[in-house]
Amino acid sequence: MCSTQGVTEPRASESTLEFPYMRTTGPVIGPFLRALAQRKILGVRDRQGRVVVPPVEYDPQTGEALGEEMVEVGPEGTVEAWTWVAEPLEKHPLDRPFAFALVRPDGADTAMVHAVDAGDVAVMTTGMRVAARFSEEPAGRITDLAAWEPVRS
Repeated sequence: MCSTQGVTEPRASESTLEFPYMRTTGPVIGPFLRALAQRKILGVRDRQGRVVVPPVEYDPQTGEALGEEMVEVGPEGTVEAWTWVAEPLEKHPLDRPFAFALVRPDGADTAMVHAVDAGDVAVMTTGMRVAARFSEEPAGRITDLAAWEPVRS
């Protein structure tokens, strides 16, 4: 036998919980973002002498601090892998079909994920050369590198 004695009607309420804070970009990401605003791409040199782009503070394999030796790379690079976005969503970096690609900037030993504004899937190939296209109005954000685009020969 089930008793409902003492049970009250459940009520729902809406509330907002906030955690306002500020975070600095630090000694590695800060210079990278400032460089993008100046139409430059920076990487960081690891302990083996490799140039990691985008720069990170810690070695992804060992967890050791990489240091702060920044190296300018690009402004051209090579597509190492890619996937086509035929129907971009509002949250995507471009409002027309484009590729998300792993682009290894010249002078770098690693690749970064970014948009390639190729115009047509038929243009995209692994190994293709691309050039950085920077935003007209830099703001010190990753979006200052608006996209990569095919190098026209």
